[in-house]
Amino acid sequence: MRQGEVAPKAPWIGNPQGGVTAPAPIILPDPSTRFARTSGRLGVLAVDHPMAQWLEFLCELSQAQHDAADMIDVTGPDADDVATATDAGMPPLAADGHERDIVWREALTLVLRHFDRLPEVPDLVASVIDSLNEVDGDTLEYLANDFLSGNVAPEDAGRAVFIAAALQVYFTKLAATLDESQVHLLPERGLCPCCGSTPVAGVITASGSTPGVRYLYCSLCSTAWNHVRAVCITCGQSAHLSLKSVEGENGAVQVETCDDCHTYAKMLYVAKDPRLDPYADDLASLGLDLMVAEVGWLRHAPNPLLLA
Repeated sequence: MRQGEVAPKAPWIGNPQGGVTAPAPIILPDPSTRFARTSGRLGVLAVDHPMAQWLEFLCELSQAQHDAADMIDVTGPDADDVATATDAGMPPLAADGHERDIVWREALTLVLRHFDRLPEVPDLVASVIDSLNEVDGDTLEYLANDFLSGNVAPEDAGRAVFIAAALQVYFTKLAATLDESQVHLLPERGLCPCCGSTPVAGVITASGSTPGVRYLYCSLCSTAWNHVRAVCITCGQSAHLSLKSVEGENGAVQVETCDDCHTYAKMLYVAKDPRLDPYADDLASLGLDLMVAEVGWLRHAPNPLLLA
């Protein structure tokens, strides 16, 4: 275009106010799809997988979670309590301080009943279910407290998987009752803004108004929140980060390692596989965890369903 010419009129592409569209800071979960999506993805990933039997169990567990989420009713927190917590820079559903409704135990009962209806259950799984069916409510609350505080005893690891599954249902339903406008990112960006838990993995978007953005997915309440890329989600440093993946694979699932704190976290790239699910693909890529651990990095936080 030469000086003095008038630019032709055309539809505006992009943000008419100028600048780059900011990504949504927080995406609250949808309990109607969260566990069904994970179950479906696990079913696909289990086919011809070296850990097929284990993934098939987790597929059933996620389906049990979906059914439980569809059946229980959860009352959200008072709006004033949410405002008080967020104004103080605290998560409104803090896992270590939230006063649980006993409806979470109803979710546990529904999850366990799902396995009772299956034609065949591995003996180890059946024995764990029997032990949970035999304990009283107080014991279940103690087990839940131990899980949420990260103090699961080795002998309780099997039971903790089902306890974690029920608590995921409960906290996901609870987080879904919140008003997105009232919840804010925490000062410690690596923790969930709703419940303060750690993420299972990060997902790098490939579409929408802000492609290439990273969201971390909560291991407890399923909330997703934006976290700047190229910054360690554990220590916040950026000088010594690197990405690693399994040679010969498409790179959809990678680990981001940090040489400052010697931790790593899973990163999932939707551009390389649009079917990715942060919960299912984290579980199915356990081999990658083992490879990275062998050379000295520690996972930033455990996946609750990997306790056993």
